[in-house]
Amino acid sequence: MTQIFVLNSAYGLMTAVAAMDAGAIPASPSGRILIAVNAAIIPEAAPGIVDAPELATLRARFDRVVDLNELLAPERPPHWRVTANEGPVLERLLRQAWGIGDADVELFLQSPQVAPSRVFMDVFAGADVVIVGDGLMTYSPIRNRWPHTVAGRVTAVVYADTVPGVEPLLFPDAARTSVTPAALRAVVAEVAAATDDPAIAALEGLDRPALILGQYLSALKLISPDEELRMQGEMIDRALEWRPGAIVFKPHPSSAPALIDDLAAHAASRGVAFTVFRGGTPAEVLALRAPFVGAVAGFSTALPTLQALTGLPIAAVGTELLLQRLTPFENGNRIPVTIIDALTRTDSPYRDERMQLLVDAVGYAMQPVITAHLRPRAEEFLGAATAAERHRYFARTRLTSLGLPGGSTPGRLTRVLGPRDGASRITEVQLALRGAQRRSKRAWKALRGG
Repeated sequence: MTQIFVLNSAYGLMTAVAAMDAGAIPASPSGRILIAVNAAIIPEAAPGIVDAPELATLRARFDRVVDLNELLAPERPPHWRVTANEGPVLERLLRQAWGIGDADVELFLQSPQVAPSRVFMDVFAGADVVIVGDGLMTYSPIRNRWPHTVAGRVTAVVYADTVPGVEPLLFPDAARTSVTPAALRAVVAEVAAATDDPAIAALEGLDRPALILGQYLSALKLISPDEELRMQGEMIDRALEWRPGAIVFKPHPSSAPALIDDLAAHAASRGVAFTVFRGGTPAEVLALRAPFVGAVAGFSTALPTLQALTGLPIAAVGTELLLQRLTPFENGNRIPVTIIDALTRTDSPYRDERMQLLVDAVGYAMQPVITAHLRPRAEEFLGAATAAERHRYFARTRLTSLGLPGGSTPGRLTRVLGPRDGASRITEVQLALRGAQRRSKRAWKALRGG
């Protein structure tokens, strides 16, 4: 069995290697191949996992490393498409090029819904698939329902267990393989020791620095640029509760210089030193090299990871606003924002098994057909939740349309068209009409002698 890993981020690579080192991904006698993907819009300006020197020892865990960008150039991996006729031919070519022969293949994929991962599923059509977690997005249900012939090939989900007591909703029929914080920390520490980032040296002399992570949420159209500026100013105010000697701001690569200047002025008005970290080191690695007293962000995956790896205090700003702004309700960011909000609220009632119940309820409301098995969990949560908690995490119109506790009392038309076994009557009618159209087309073809 040859294992092929299609990975596009340092976080995914560290998660996979930690699972390999811990034995959660059994060794393969036929070898392991790393397909390194750089999905950046301008890959030449954003080094990927294939050439980052600090990741060299992680790449050495694999028997072969393939730079997919180089292989496909000038085509970019996110734009790669393969037709049904091309798939078998490409499989034979890749097997020959990589010396796989006729050996069975097992795919380990990050970001399975999009290219290039989805292409590899099509090319190696008979291979089992293991999903490698991509931070908090792994806890969300899949966005689009897959055919059973495809989804049935997913045997496991490997994820970093950074949210204690919570399992991902992605591919619920697949096994769950968690990577412990200790196993992940060992790999992150290995990367941290190999990181030679001059920007880190500037942090070593700071007195009790606090870390602020920028996400550039206005670029995602979640909030306006002015709201983002106010939000990040509030992050500075929140960080001051830890009495830091300095604020270290790690901006999103797309952050405007004017925003950084305004934040520096805000920090000065609060009487605290302000430093911009312009290095490319991930926050998880940076936290093992700098003596931070806490970290603040919007809903960054780094927050629970930092807390799990180092015990660092974390805080979030703007999550309640973001929960109201996310559209449509099934927006894939909803679960990450929900988790961060529930983890960082000072009055959070979700620091035990209720966190899983909350995630299950939100996941069901997002994707009631794909996660139909979670409806009883959603009813249990919503039936016991206060009106304020329901309003914080759920749109009343959504609850009404699904016939869930907390929604408006449905009228006669709503009851007729409401949900039944996870799908609405409207959906059932649509599916019935599509089936009737297909049958009529077959009948007409038969009458014509086709």
